Amino acid sequence: MRNKTNGIWFLHACLGLLLGVNVGCSRWMEVLGAPESPVEGSVHTISRDEQVPLVIEQVLVTRNGAPQNPMPETEQRLLGMMRGIGLFSRLESSQSADLSVGGKTIRARVSFDEAIDPHAGAAALKGIVIGASMFLLAPVIPLQYDYATHMTLELERWDGELKHYEGQSAGTAHYHLFGATPIMLDELRGHVTESCLTVLMEQLVKDTTFYYASSAPLEDRPIRSVAVKSKRRDLSVVPVSTTPGR
Repeated sequence: MRNKTNGIWFLHACLGLLLGVNVGCSRWMEVLGAPESPVEGSVHTISRDEQVPLVIEQVLVTRNGAPQNPMPETEQRLLGMMRGIGLFSRLESSQSADLSVGGKTIRARVSFDEAIDPHAGAAALKGIVIGASMFLLAPVIPLQYDYATHMTLELERWDGELKHYEGQSAGTAHYHLFGATPIMLDELRGHVTESCLTVLMEQLVKDTTFYYASSAPLEDRPIRSVAVKSKRRDLSVVPVSTTPGR
């Protein structure tokens, strides 16, 4: 009888351990700013003769206000979304595009403003509590990681007319201690980026007729001028302490 009781307690302990590990590795995500209807909800028809190529001239990326190098994956996702709506005849990225191409061409400038908040202070405090409990509280104490992005898409027609589109989205990853993996962060960024790009594409589809080849003649394109200047540096005073010689 005693051995049977010990076996039952051992079985309960194993089940509790498996449940704790499963809960401790769990994660779930919330994405805000998702569109109410998909891109396919707005359908326009365009003939092949009316399609023009699009060239990405510039891609700017900032993260928490600091400039970053553009990631080719994000630019490729943007091109993939544009290719999916079928508005343009050809799409060229900023790395492979021939910016001297003539004819009727749409030029695009894109900016990605990312904001990341891992809640480092709260995570450190919860980590201390979890460590003090010998990790027994790991399955019941959730952690958070916030990611938001604001995208701006500016398209310039061959005659100099501009269209400006903006989209933003944000998401939060809720996870437990053992569920903190780089895959989770990539999934969150992927969902938020997809939501933001969908918002941009919905706005772009509504202006389909603006990008028709027959919407403006090529000879009416004005002579453009651009400003050539260096970026102004923010000079800050660095305090220096000196010790007088003896």
